[in-house]
Amino acid sequence: MSRPLVAIVGRPNVGKSMLFNRLVGQRLSIVEDTPGVTRDRLYAECEWCGRKFDMVDTGGIEPTTDSEILLFMREQAQIAINSATVIVLVTDLRTGVTAADKDVANMLLRSKKPVVLAVNKADSTGTTDVGVYEFYSLGLGDPIPVSAVHGHGTGDLLDQCLQYFPEEDSEEEDDDSIKVAVIGKPNVGKSSLINCILGQKRVIVSDMAGTTRDAVDTPLENEYGRYVFIDTAGIRRKSKVDERVEKFSVMRAQLAIERADVCLIMIDARDGVTDQDTKIAGLAHEAGKASIIVVNKWDLVDKETGTMEKLRKDVLRDLSFMSYAPVLFISAMTGQRTERLYELINYVNDQSSMRITTGMLNNVLSDAQARVQPPTDKGRRLKIYYMTQTGVKPPNFVIFCNSKELFHFSYQRYIENQIRAVFGLEGTPIRMIIRQKGDKE
Repeated sequence: MSRPLVAIVGRPNVGKSMLFNRLVGQRLSIVEDTPGVTRDRLYAECEWCGRKFDMVDTGGIEPTTDSEILLFMREQAQIAINSATVIVLVTDLRTGVTAADKDVANMLLRSKKPVVLAVNKADSTGTTDVGVYEFYSLGLGDPIPVSAVHGHGTGDLLDQCLQYFPEEDSEEEDDDSIKVAVIGKPNVGKSSLINCILGQKRVIVSDMAGTTRDAVDTPLENEYGRYVFIDTAGIRRKSKVDERVEKFSVMRAQLAIERADVCLIMIDARDGVTDQDTKIAGLAHEAGKASIIVVNKWDLVDKETGTMEKLRKDVLRDLSFMSYAPVLFISAMTGQRTERLYELINYVNDQSSMRITTGMLNNVLSDAQARVQPPTDKGRRLKIYYMTQTGVKPPNFVIFCNSKELFHFSYQRYIENQIRAVFGLEGTPIRMIIRQKGDKE
């Protein structure tokens, strides 16, 4: 049985994201004193009284609006409401009950779902502010005064949510999902790809750059396995990042890379590899993540014989530090070759998790040294004693030798290439640590 889902909804700027961060115990949702900052649904795991459940933060609901983005936000909130076990309606004590609050409350009453009414910004302690009683007029039962800033009342709020959860399934499934971060510069088709994969409007898609701001998690299970796709805000050049909100979005994308198992680095086929693409790919490489280079919008490219192969070579030349990553040409708009992504994701994730025995590694090392002698300097020759693997994701190897100084970078690269030639390790970076006699751990 899937975990219960608590959806946090309400009109803009009542403190939904701050309350979400308070309840999940970490700063996942962007908080800014500007209406409309949260746009997509944002999921996180939460635990209260020993019961695990999921919580989703939604964009502010404007019942009547002509704005395309606000209409998208309302649609996303409605999807969250439809899939929720319990809905938490967040209101603002300082402004009192507004017409928008009443419209949202009526919308929730029509959903026939259990609703818990939270009156936020009740920051004073002691006696209950009389303004709380005004919220009985919404017809949603007892209002619970809370303070997202100080944490007052959040325990009562979660207690109220807990009573609507179904009986807990005794057998909890292990989370063996592969976490996949979709990264790239703005407007390259990241959200379109996730919507194509899921076959539903999961994230906001617009040709206006910068539409996605939070990193959004979407679970998926199919015949290839279980996945969590993380759609991230497009990473712009620092000189282009003007808004404070967008700076937070770049941090979210970097955090998404950190918690991912596999990164899909999306590139626009019409532009080729730009400087910004190189920097984004570098983030995944430095983080040691298994990666696939996904060249999107292939349907918009004028093709001749050998166009794909030429572009593949250009991509691998411009991203020479990621020559290990497979390149896939797709169209998120038409769905062309998107089915192949699952096999590649599984493959590079397995490669990144590969363990090689010390005996096999040292056979390769001996063979490599027989082919190309270790370098010398001023009469001293590099002696390599042995190597062993110390970790995975990415594969980490420690090589013991007589002198770090003699172990030139070019020879390290040669040893790495020999390991890849024998064991594959396609799609994953390799970490090599050089230790010499006398080094302390």
